[in-house]
Amino acid sequence: MKTTLFYFSGTGNSLKVARDLADELGDTQIIAIAGAIDRDINVTSECIGIIYPVYMFGMPLIVSRFIKKMKGGEDKYIFAIATCGGMAANALGQTYRECKRSGIKLSAGFIIPMPGNYTPLYEAIPADKQNALFEKEKKKIKNIVGIIRRKQSHPIEHNSRLTNWLFSGIYKLGSSQIRSADKNFWADEQCNSCGICVKVCPVRNIELISGKPKWLNRCEQCFACLQWCPQEAIQYKKSTIGRKRYRHPEVALDDLCVKSDF
Repeated sequence: MKTTLFYFSGTGNSLKVARDLADELGDTQIIAIAGAIDRDINVTSECIGIIYPVYMFGMPLIVSRFIKKMKGGEDKYIFAIATCGGMAANALGQTYRECKRSGIKLSAGFIIPMPGNYTPLYEAIPADKQNALFEKEKKKIKNIVGIIRRKQSHPIEHNSRLTNWLFSGIYKLGSSQIRSADKNFWADEQCNSCGICVKVCPVRNIELISGKPKWLNRCEQCFACLQWCPQEAIQYKKSTIGRKRYRHPEVALDDLCVKSDF
């Protein structure tokens, strides 16, 4: 069974999930949503997966745009996986609704907890806790693979109805501010003008002006710029100063540099 996995990832969690799933399924192509979003998205594989991190208790804006552009998925088996450092709330319910509006049936949706990367609120968790989550991820992937191979319908995973209602409201209120929230990023004196932040930004939202990064108000809040900066020079407001960064240990910088590969 030919499978295509479309993923979005800022720090590598969703890419690692896509790779682990591909290793189990075989005959699978992995495509970065960031590299495909500006092109026609005509899906031909019989099985399609959409893998993304939960942002503000919902889908990243780029994933929403991606689903709206999908063509040819009407007769395919479609599933989604949401990775999250906290609560996923009803992010997958949002995916289900957006797929339905695009004439696509989402047959299954799964939540996989992974280490969080929202440094404005917390620093990276210790390595032993990260490893415990990675082990649980591998076990859940094996369960998911059986469902996918059978093309089985599976309930869309979510939190309680009350939680979903509360946090869906937060998403609706806050998502309109996501792009312009990059005004809170800044580079401190440790910045050495390496340009890695420019390369890793999935929406080309950063350019160097006089050797310093400038954000262009089309942010996804993936925090790739902050997490991958080798000098830890990029900050968000004042709260990230001195906080330990997070990147998936099995994902390299080059893996997330944006390429048009679809």
